[in-house]
Amino acid sequence: MVPNNACEGLNRRAAFAGRARYLALALLGLGLMAISGPARADSSADTTTQIGRGAYLFAAGGCNACHTDKKHGGAPLGGGVALDTPFGRFYTPNISADPDHGIGRWSEADFLRALKQGIAPDGSYYYPAFPYTAYTKANPDDLLAIRAYILSLPTAPTANKPHELSFPFSWRALLGVWRLMNFQEGGAWVEDNSHDASWNRGAYLTEALGHCAECHTPRGFLGGLERSLAFSGTAAAPGGGKVPNITPDPQTGIGSWSKEQVVRVLKDGALPNFDYVGSGMGEVVSENTSKLTDADRTAIADYLMSLPPIRNDAAKATQPGN
Repeated sequence: MVPNNACEGLNRRAAFAGRARYLALALLGLGLMAISGPARADSSADTTTQIGRGAYLFAAGGCNACHTDKKHGGAPLGGGVALDTPFGRFYTPNISADPDHGIGRWSEADFLRALKQGIAPDGSYYYPAFPYTAYTKANPDDLLAIRAYILSLPTAPTANKPHELSFPFSWRALLGVWRLMNFQEGGAWVEDNSHDASWNRGAYLTEALGHCAECHTPRGFLGGLERSLAFSGTAAAPGGGKVPNITPDPQTGIGSWSKEQVVRVLKDGALPNFDYVGSGMGEVVSENTSKLTDADRTAIADYLMSLPPIRNDAAKATQPGN
């Protein structure tokens, strides 16, 4: 038999051990709260910041204009916008957060591979009607911010339309050859230290996110950009019509424009001859450049006016006073 005083000692030690375990668990719980609570708050704040930044970059990239079929009352980002080219008709895809028809099931890696490499989640190549050839120059963090913003928006359960392409352009396997001839994957954007911050910002917006060269540069017979004639315009634009020369050539480009006139056309579409842009550029202004800050519009003007002037009488820009 155990003496009473021994029992009392055992009971006191058991009670103390119980209280100690309780205290340890309580302290552990408080510690976990201290760790996990602020982390969740920081994560939420970081996500909100990323989405807000993504909304701005989404506008800078002109995503809504290409992926929302406003003409036929399509849902936002539901795709279906037709693009007529010499190779046939392309339809822009659904890029909403819809898990079945859009990008709702795409991982971050899928998204980056599509925009940086032009490769779909199933491994197939995208047609270069999708300007991954420009987006490949964009910073991955900016592209992921755009993804975060898109995933915060309502889904559009709209099925994608198949392209209507003539043979042999309908044979997607040929894109591998096209890519060898016309595509070079880019990494993170590298600034040019010989120019100031505004010029570098303008270069990034123009060359990467804004993908201006995709419309304002002539293309060869296989659809590759004629890079030696970059930004000099074309008389054979997708969908028909002319896309003007935006190099600083004084006769056929924007060389006779002031910087303020370049900024103004990006802000509200007003041309230096007191007319307004129409057609595709009107949509670019309303969905893209009008949503930029004045500093970013000025940066784009700084960059464009620094380009080598190229004369192109077939794609003459509007001239002041004409």
